[in-house]
Order: sequence, then structure tokens, then C-alpha cells
Amino acid sequence: MTIGIPANYSFDPMDPALLRDPYPYFEYLRSNDPVHRSHLGFWVVTRYEDNRSVLINKAFGQGDFVKNIQLFYGPDFDVMAHPAYAWLSRVFVMQDPPDHTRLRNLIAGALSLKRIRAMEPRIRSLARELLSKFARGEQGDNFIHGFAYLFPTMVMCDMLGVEQGEFSDELLLDLNNAIADTFPVFETRALSATELDQADRQMAFLTSFFDDMFEDRRKRPRDDLTTALVNAQDGADSLTAEELSTSVIGLFGAGFETTAHMIGNGIYLLGANPIERARLIENPALAESTTEEVLRFESSLQATYRTALTDEVIADVPISAGERVLTLVAAANRDATVFSNPETFDISPREQKPLTFGGGIHYCIGAALARLEGTVFFEELVSQYPKFQVNTESAQLRRAFLFRGYQHLEVALLP
Repeated sequence: MTIGIPANYSFDPMDPALLRDPYPYFEYLRSNDPVHRSHLGFWVVTRYEDNRSVLINKAFGQGDFVKNIQLFYGPDFDVMAHPAYAWLSRVFVMQDPPDHTRLRNLIAGALSLKRIRAMEPRIRSLARELLSKFARGEQGDNFIHGFAYLFPTMVMCDMLGVEQGEFSDELLLDLNNAIADTFPVFETRALSATELDQADRQMAFLTSFFDDMFEDRRKRPRDDLTTALVNAQDGADSLTAEELSTSVIGLFGAGFETTAHMIGNGIYLLGANPIERARLIENPALAESTTEEVLRFESSLQATYRTALTDEVIADVPISAGERVLTLVAAANRDATVFSNPETFDISPREQKPLTFGGGIHYCIGAALARLEGTVFFEELVSQYPKFQVNTESAQLRRAFLFRGYQHLEVALLP
């Protein structure tokens, strides 16, 4: 038994001790109860191969959206009466084939690898510009708000064709806050009445903002992702206005939440691990493997849900059709049977990739963009500001499970 964890432990994603440091709990479950039944009514898997088997198995999908949400609120909760949950139900990652397949193909066709690769010079320019502003003290000393949130937001704005002259700093902040207030609907818990009301109101703001942009692109098309999505077609099929709005908000928010925390977690880890920091400064070519190691060691997305669509078995444990399974990818990423020295932050290239971006038909559609942003960030950081300082002692983690990262992290960028 891991010290401090009782033998009858039941997983609770909002346990304050787990939020502070989840990894001892993950290790305990991997070693003692790898297919764990939480008192909250869902299964939890922690080993790499078990996670991977669920993620790639088409017999595990999303299932009944309303029932999945009612698991946290109770059977009388009117899920679809809330705009934030109604939006979530339409996001393609929350759907099963054939709807998932149709929507994903339309969006993937617009968000192509060619388009992402062509953006690298612009992404690098944005990284340099924002790092320079932060270094000059124009964005305060909290790196999370002064750079980590802004960088992926501006990259996504650039991809969507929202040019800098078209939005104010206040509007950018409003968009960031709207995403932050809305995305708790992804969390593995019931939201408070205040949180849910805020999510509903902010979803109305996001929908209005992006609907106006779509209408503008229909009248005045540009060479940008928004125009590509407005025109996205598969034969005679195309995205409806509602699907378009849902998809763009999802893309915008996913880039903000996961990439921002990947960057924040990454600079914190470099500050806390001076040997690895020195290695990266000496050899910036390790930026790509540094990104992979941050994704593995401190995954900004800790877990993802699946529902058994038929009666299934995970590691000899029977799972009934309709039961919910939480794949703890952050636990899988530290499985000693797959990764050598899993509890050590080591930026050397590893043969095995982390499961942070999921797998199977729900593999993250923005994975290539997130990896590119991470690699560019680390390259620019160590080449321009090799003497950067991170105050790890004053760092403050967010009080959230699903998206793990910092809300306050003081950084000084020194050349």
C-alpha cells in the first residue's frame, strides 16, 4: 500500500489531496486496482495497455450523452436545458459514428497537416513577439496569463483569420475568460449552480461572436481556417451553421486549455529540473522531445471518458454495456512497464509516445498543432532567454482535475 492511501481507496477527481499531487494515487491504482470501480459510479483504468485498449476499441464510444451527464447530477437533471451542455453534446468528440465520422472528416479536411506546417513561421513570429513583450514587463510576471494563455489563443485567432487589428486586448481577454468559464462542462463532476449559470451565459457570448465571424466570411472569404470551415464539404454534405459554431468553439477552446497548460507545465518543469534545463539550452534540438516529455510527465489533459457500447472485458474485469470508463492517460504515461524511469523528467527522446492525445477514432485532431506550438516555444525560450528564471515555490496549481496546470507562475525572461 502506498503511504497515506487506504486499502479501501475510492477514486474521487475532486479530492484536494489528489488535485495537489495525483501521481501517488495513480501509482496505487496501477499496482493494486488497475480496473477500479469508483463510488461515483464509473470505472477507472490506469495501466498503459488497458488505457490504450479502451481508446482504440470501437466498442467503447461516447454512448448516451444525457445519461452520462446525469451520472453526476442525478436522473432528474435536465441536461439539454443548459446551453453549455447542449453545445457539448454536439461537439464531435462527444459523438459516435456515423455523426462523429462525418463531422471529424469535414473538420480534418480544413485543419490539414499542410495548413498547420505552413503556419510555422507565423507561430514562431507570434512566440517571439509575445515572449519579448513578457520580457519587457508588459504582461506582468504571471507567465500563465502573460504568455501561456495568450500564445495558443493568438495562434488559433491567426488560423481562424481573426487579425490583430480586428480585436482589442479586452476582447481577447473576454474570449479567454469565456472559454475558461465554459470548459468546466468537460469536468468529471457536477458543476455548482453558479458555475453552470456562468458556463451557459458565456456559451451564448461565444456563439454570437463566432456566428458573426462566419457571416462575414460568407460575404468576404479569406485564405483562413474559418473560410475553409464555412466552405467545408464532403460531396454534397457540409457543416450546418450550428455544427460550424460548435466545432470552431471546440477547436478554439481545446487549443487554449490544453496547449496553454502544456506550456505552463513545461516551463515549470524546466525551472524545477536544472539539469534538463541545461541540456535543452545546450542543445535546442531537444525541443521536440522536451514537448513529448512534458506531455508525458505532466499531462495537461489528465483523463478522458468512454462508454461501453456492448458488454466488454478490461483485464479480465467485466464491463457492462452503458457503463462509463475513465481512462487516466496521465497514469498510463507513468507506467513503468512501458516507460523507463517514469517518475523522472527526462527530455531525452523516448521510443514510446504518451497517450495524452488519446487514440483510435477520437485521437485529438489538434495534436500536430499542439506539438508544433510546444516545440517552437521551447526553441524560442532557450535561444532568446537562456537565463530565464522560474519561481517554483510560489507556483499555484488550478483547482481542477481534467485540465491540469497552473493559475499562477512567476517567470523572469533574461537573455
